[in-house]
Amino acid sequence: MKPLRYILIEMVQLIVVIAAAPAFVGWVDMLKCWSQGRASAGVLQPYRNIAKLFVKDVVLAGNASWIFRFTPYMVFGSAVVVGSVMPIISIDLFLAPSADIIVLIAVFATARFFIALAGMDIGTAFGGMGSSREMMIASLTEPAILMAIFTVSLAGRSTSLVHIVQSFASASLTLRPSIVFAAIAFIFVVIAEAGRVPVDNPSTHLELTMVHEAMILEYSGRHLALIQWGSMIRFFLFVTLGIACFLPWGIAATDSAGDIAISVFLLSLKLGVIGAVIVLIETGLAKMRLFRLTEFLGAAFLMATLGVISFFILE
Repeated sequence: MKPLRYILIEMVQLIVVIAAAPAFVGWVDMLKCWSQGRASAGVLQPYRNIAKLFVKDVVLAGNASWIFRFTPYMVFGSAVVVGSVMPIISIDLFLAPSADIIVLIAVFATARFFIALAGMDIGTAFGGMGSSREMMIASLTEPAILMAIFTVSLAGRSTSLVHIVQSFASASLTLRPSIVFAAIAFIFVVIAEAGRVPVDNPSTHLELTMVHEAMILEYSGRHLALIQWGSMIRFFLFVTLGIACFLPWGIAATDSAGDIAISVFLLSLKLGVIGAVIVLIETGLAKMRLFRLTEFLGAAFLMATLGVISFFILE
């Protein structure tokens, strides 16, 4: 019966990932509105947006290829796959043995590759511009996140996310310079991967500032709903990946229903605090010029490299 419990926990986690991702985005947007003295639509607004798009018709360009049609399902499906193997509420998952941290990053990169292709597929100026900018940012974020992950995997002595969570959760709470450097680099990368200020602005449609939005301007209906929902899950997963790597305390180590409930509660608290930190960063910084991003993401790579170096020197 134990595999059955693993599958049940897996299903609970999938429900949490799929259902909680829009709420987390809504929480961040609500806090951002409050911090700027504006009225907020509430935490449930992303659900309303997704539901509204699902009932609208899909409009496709005449020259749209299979890539354009396939990409929304690829973006959403890849996010769900990562959410099914990552230890978010428990390490006793049916698919937990496949949660290799480098493979998870590769799945995210594959989804980014397809959405960049879809941006260029129609042949519009906005799509090509957004895809070019996205690939430029990706060339800077991926080395930084890989270096941060190497630091964590060295400290955990494994690239398996389950082993990393177990190693960090069972260790004493000490301030390790290598992990601190890796955590700072990871925060920079999450901001860039999620398309948040100062790297990108998810609420703008201005030509000079669009990156992600430029690639999906031609989508509509359920295709746009899937892409937006997948992007929300991606943002949620990057945050929970940071929790698993740097704040794993509270993730259930057993299949007990009580431990799972406590894990979900602690996850909600962590997400609430992290959302507030993201809002503080966004309200305290302005949107950077495109060519200033090299400095921002270069600093992330430098921090991650310092993490690796300090691990070998000090540990």
